[in-house]
Amino acid sequence: MRAALLAVTASAVLLAPAPVAAATGTPAAPAVRCPRVPAPAMSRPPRPSPPPAVPEQRVVGGAALGTTGLVVPAGAGAPPAVTATSWLVADLDTGQVLGGCGPHEYGTPASVQKLLLAATMLPRLDPKQTVTVTEADMNIEPGSSAVGLVEGGRYTIETIWLGLLLNSGNEAANALARLGSGVDDAAAGVRAMNEQAHRLGALQTHAVTPSGLDGKGQFTSAYDLALIARACFAEPNFRRYALTRQARIPAQPAQRTKGFQIQNENQLIYRYPGALGGKTGFTDLARHTYVGAAQRDGRRLVVTLLGAEPAPKRGWEQGAALLDWGFSLPRDASVGRLVEPGELTATPSATPSELAAPGTARPAAASRAAHSGSGWLWAVVALTGAGVLLLGGLLWRRRRRLP
Repeated sequence: MRAALLAVTASAVLLAPAPVAAATGTPAAPAVRCPRVPAPAMSRPPRPSPPPAVPEQRVVGGAALGTTGLVVPAGAGAPPAVTATSWLVADLDTGQVLGGCGPHEYGTPASVQKLLLAATMLPRLDPKQTVTVTEADMNIEPGSSAVGLVEGGRYTIETIWLGLLLNSGNEAANALARLGSGVDDAAAGVRAMNEQAHRLGALQTHAVTPSGLDGKGQFTSAYDLALIARACFAEPNFRRYALTRQARIPAQPAQRTKGFQIQNENQLIYRYPGALGGKTGFTDLARHTYVGAAQRDGRRLVVTLLGAEPAPKRGWEQGAALLDWGFSLPRDASVGRLVEPGELTATPSATPSELAAPGTARPAAASRAAHSGSGWLWAVVALTGAGVLLLGGLLWRRRRRLP
């Protein structure tokens, strides 16, 4: 397999072989360094070892995305320097990837994992249903993010979603995973999240906790987060929740707790014109993670980033700068694409790199069309051949009868 990687140097955009060529034995070109801004040294736990790289997964969306470095369209200006270790900008509507830094590099998600929970459970749960929070729902890491639900409290599903997406409530994540599992079990909800990630084509994503609290073997990538975010923004309720600035958690008289107001922690919706919302995340291990979307001049773009530090710019500010860069590119700019839900599982015989080549038709439809078309063609050929043989036989018999 041979591919092209659009690489930025200090003076120009150059064409170079993609690192994924190593999967076929061809030497890989050095990755182009992503523009980075120095960040203050921070104390953090040692990073977990990611799973072994799977070559086919690293080229989902297009061969140019299989780089550890920078990939941008030819002729594009350099993207802004950020502290994030990996990022991606894509069009929510067309699915075209506009650029990225290590799009398929493994990263730890922190609370942006709640988007996978939303993509999985939003279609399953009635927002107007009233449910009871259990003792198991309240089992979260001491000092971690919580919205303030109480054991035995009665809340609507919508209130719990708002607690999850505005205040990143980890107890809200536990409750929604349990309620959406179908068997009243949060662990089953996590399994459903992983099944949904696979269906979306997010093959590098593995959830261990519904909230994004760190767990052994829990990883994602900037590309996978864009797939997950695209699924979220396809849900009308998610779009409404993501732009909600304030909500109220109702009083629970039986538990003797008063009602209180919560506010959306995503500063993008307050400070970025055209913001559509998204999700923030942080743990000591993951550092700052971020997903944000905005619209401008009829375009809707999404940015995802992993492993960022808050100085000199916070995660949402780095996302905003990358969105500005994305909106500056022509509408047809592309280095790859976001695969469609179910695309990679629709034709198991094909490899992800074949399915995800930019500009190709969706494989499920293509395979059906190709199959029916080829069957029709062979039927015509067979009938035509039979007709020729029959006509030849009649002519031969007639010739035998002539004097």
